[in-house]
Amino acid sequence: MKSSVFNARLAVFPVAAAAVFCVPILTPATAAAQVSTPQLKGMVVSASRTPTRADDLVSDVTVIDRAEIEKSTGRTLPEILARVPGLQFNSNGGLGKTSSVNIRGAEARHTVLLIDGVRFGSATSGTPSWDNIPVDMIERIEVLKGPASALYGSEAVGGVVQIFLRKGSAGFKPYAAVTLGSDRFRQLATGFSGGNDQVSYALGFQKTREAGFSATNPKAGANYNPDIDGFDQSALNASLAYQISPDWKLDGGLTYSDSTNQTDDGLNRDTRYAMRSMVARAGVEGRILPGWKSQLRISQSADASQAIVAAPALLPSLFKTTQDQLTWQNDIDTPLGVLLAGTEHLTQKVSSTTAYKVTQRDVQSLFVGLNGSHGSHSWQANLRRDDNSQFGGSNTGFAGYGYSVTPAWRLNASYGTSFVAPSFNQLYFPNFGNAALLPERGRNLDVGLSWSDAGHTVKLVRYDNKIRGFITNTTVAANVPQARIDGATLSYDASFGALRLHASVDSLNPRNELTGKRLPRRSISQVRLGADYAAGAWTFGGNVFQTGDSFNDTANLQKLAGYVTADVYADYAINAEWRLQGKVNNLADKTYESVLGYNQPGRTFYVTLRFQPK
Repeated sequence: MKSSVFNARLAVFPVAAAAVFCVPILTPATAAAQVSTPQLKGMVVSASRTPTRADDLVSDVTVIDRAEIEKSTGRTLPEILARVPGLQFNSNGGLGKTSSVNIRGAEARHTVLLIDGVRFGSATSGTPSWDNIPVDMIERIEVLKGPASALYGSEAVGGVVQIFLRKGSAGFKPYAAVTLGSDRFRQLATGFSGGNDQVSYALGFQKTREAGFSATNPKAGANYNPDIDGFDQSALNASLAYQISPDWKLDGGLTYSDSTNQTDDGLNRDTRYAMRSMVARAGVEGRILPGWKSQLRISQSADASQAIVAAPALLPSLFKTTQDQLTWQNDIDTPLGVLLAGTEHLTQKVSSTTAYKVTQRDVQSLFVGLNGSHGSHSWQANLRRDDNSQFGGSNTGFAGYGYSVTPAWRLNASYGTSFVAPSFNQLYFPNFGNAALLPERGRNLDVGLSWSDAGHTVKLVRYDNKIRGFITNTTVAANVPQARIDGATLSYDASFGALRLHASVDSLNPRNELTGKRLPRRSISQVRLGADYAAGAWTFGGNVFQTGDSFNDTANLQKLAGYVTADVYADYAINAEWRLQGKVNNLADKTYESVLGYNQPGRTFYVTLRFQPK
């Protein structure tokens, strides 16, 4: 039975939803384009908080658009991100189970997840509920690899993932998709968007169910249970924008996801967890003067989980984080580029049946930056000050420079600092937390070289990230002197008419410099190969993914074997509005683990019928 605390907390969600569309009317007339989905092809927002041409970036960024999401063989956000060069993904047993995403070998808690510019995640675990984000509602994903605390504050040691959800545009555009697959997978996604010169809107709904398979095997020890572990999710996304004048716009949005996840606790019972995720935002943006854009945004996110049925040892079970954020950002055109200046206030609140000594912290932030280009040169500089009610002030910075040696060759270099405030679990969880922990602080150097000509692009990035006061999660959380993560990514993309090729190789050396041991659940090598071919109404494609071995534990005693998987897909355009898609994942039915004792799907089949008028 769900606790009254859980239900009471969720009662604020309808209020937040109403606030999304009411607050802007009461908000002062100040605004900026920080979180707007890039409308121009080749523009990126996350690397500088302002729309920037991809060719002028000094950071390493990967962009995944809606077409690529639909072609992807991944069913969840982590599965899609796992195919991005420089990223690794671990799963505790299949669809809907606990997942983690590591950028360039950093900890899972070293990644900031933004949903339409709103910070989302758990302040207790330090990571977001990745699998509770509905993929069919995502329009675009930007992955910023490298330190970004000078832009986004705490946690951005490894990088940032920003999700832009579907929004409205001119006309009326309905869509629908039905998917059936292995393990009794069923999914319905439907919605519509539209607008005119003054109003734009979008509304979407997604329902997902899977009977699943056993999340664990005997290597999970006491957690092993051979029962079937399924997943059930309902999700809603809504957005509305109103053009007050040619220069000013109000906008807001609400995303809500409710899921039930079956897991294993080693007992013969139906162990289930309820997961709730919510992001609500409202803002006003516009132009104060020619060349001066401004945005004021208020937002709230919630990440909650509670055991419905679980072993007594797992109780108490309610963990909920609410993050309230107010952001004012200004983008001012200058002869040297776009001057960024803004302030943020963040309040993180924890509600739990676990007795945390402290349940709230506040962070007041100021940030400035400059981002510009001229001829063959590009530059970016950022400074940020975060005053945390628990840990005091932290100053971070970033400086990057890019130079086009020739029209085909480009050189980038950057240096950035970062920090991470310990999570509430690391500080206060019974028999594990350590209230004496200090924030982790990182220093990263990046150098990149790329060549692009006649449909071919080759890119090499070398990075070295040193993290002082690295927190190890062993018997009791503790700071160690330093962890060091250095590595390189080599990627190649090419087009030969109707044939497209993609390849990347990652080499990684993540280690605790006190012990010399490799950081757990990181492979030192990954190889990705992909191709797709268009022939009339048909498109065929496939991917091969190879990952080297890793260790499940900090002592490097539990080795996880490397593995190779292959996925294939086909897409048939029935007409201008209807498409039929088929996918086979793990074609060779490979048995493998990314977390010791937790199973991954074998060979699976999926068929999707998709409707979307042009």
